Amino acid sequence: MSKEYETVIGLEVHVELATRTKIFCGCSTAFGGAPNTHTCPVCTGMPGSLPVLNRQVVEYALAVGLAVNCHVNQLCKFDRKNYFYPDNPQNYQISQLYLPICHDGFVEIETEGGLRRVGIHEIHMEEDAGKLIHDEWEDCSLVDYNRSGVPLIEIVSEPDMRSAPEVIAYLEKLRMIIQYLGASDCKLQEGSMRADVNISVREAGSGKLGTRTEMKNLNSFTAITHAIEGERQRQIDLIEAGGEVIQETRRWDDARGDSYPMRSKEDAQDYRYFPDPDLVPVWISDEWIARVKEREPEFRDRKRQRYREEYDIPEYDIDIITGSKRMADLFEETAALCGQPKKVSNWLMGETLRLLKEKSLDPEDIRFSPENLAKLIGLADRKVINSSVAKEVFQAVFEQDVDPEKYVEEKGLGTVSDEGALRRTIEEVIAGNPQSVEDYRNGKEKAIGFLVGQTMKAMKGKADPAGVNRILRELLQGRPLEQE
Repeated sequence: MSKEYETVIGLEVHVELATRTKIFCGCSTAFGGAPNTHTCPVCTGMPGSLPVLNRQVVEYALAVGLAVNCHVNQLCKFDRKNYFYPDNPQNYQISQLYLPICHDGFVEIETEGGLRRVGIHEIHMEEDAGKLIHDEWEDCSLVDYNRSGVPLIEIVSEPDMRSAPEVIAYLEKLRMIIQYLGASDCKLQEGSMRADVNISVREAGSGKLGTRTEMKNLNSFTAITHAIEGERQRQIDLIEAGGEVIQETRRWDDARGDSYPMRSKEDAQDYRYFPDPDLVPVWISDEWIARVKEREPEFRDRKRQRYREEYDIPEYDIDIITGSKRMADLFEETAALCGQPKKVSNWLMGETLRLLKEKSLDPEDIRFSPENLAKLIGLADRKVINSSVAKEVFQAVFEQDVDPEKYVEEKGLGTVSDEGALRRTIEEVIAGNPQSVEDYRNGKEKAIGFLVGQTMKAMKGKADPAGVNRILRELLQGRPLEQE
């Protein structure tokens, strides 16, 4: 009889903070600059250069810690973590070991079995390393130090997760909290949120932890899921074959669907930590903590409850809209301007999500203003433009944040309101399509759709389809119809 195994998972999540400058110098943190252009003697590790702590880094780390129910070490210190990596210019990393800024917190996640609490062991501040680019054509490795010194927080969980879905739920909850705080954009594709997964297996019911391995720098939820499932199976197969799991760091290759060892797993003593002699301890006063706590936004759980009470929109819409602070802010501000929350929700859930997907963007990348979305809704409501034109105008709003009223006027997209001109066009369509007219009079209802389409084509899309339909039926049936 085969044994049953339980997976035990803990995460180390690295988050790049949304400061304009690096943690210990004034260089830019902007993503995507030319190699080695956002650098100075401090972040390239030049002898004699001295670090100066960026206060905003402490503010963001503190805000995240408080939001995930952590205790704050009001006296915290920086330490040097010594190791050689080609992309680490100092050959040590400034981090926190002995007195990290936050410890002993938790977040609650929704699982199939209900709410589950995942403990947070600690949160510490540190600097990022540079980036190696391996040039296969020239058979060499190049280094870009732009990322060196970019501020990070590392959020270390307890080994409280038992499956890939729980891990993803935890990461989504963390990402949402951090984005709501504005502490980071948490874009996995740009590396501003990365996860190291520590995973072990043990026989179901056992209280003893198995030997863990670490999967490094996973930067997509899909890769994380595959890595967990693949490593779980690898460890079980190894144990079942009579082997032993070795504590080591492994790299997951998502294209191949397997992992390979990088190095044996280090412990803290391997890094020879010692207090950084160039940085003074940080004292976080009660007043500072209180100020950060006061600035906390309304988080998603509270926002969802308020939406249910204030807005007449479906639960599904609420879940999607509150899943992004940018989307939620846009919804609330637009609804306040136009007074029609359901129509605002329709535009966000329909065309906005479609264009985001089409352009491979995140909701946080939305750049159009609530004022222009409210104006567009007003134009459609007053039938200044019809629904198909409204979608065309919205695309321009989405891409360029144009003023829809000016755009409609400049492009001549307003609905033709001259009923006489519309009737003449419809009469010409009827005269030019005798077969469709006969089909309609013989009971083929689909024929009316063709005639509406021909009319809209003749009017260059600038007619009200409902009005066209009404006048067509009136002329074909030989009697006036009441307007809806």
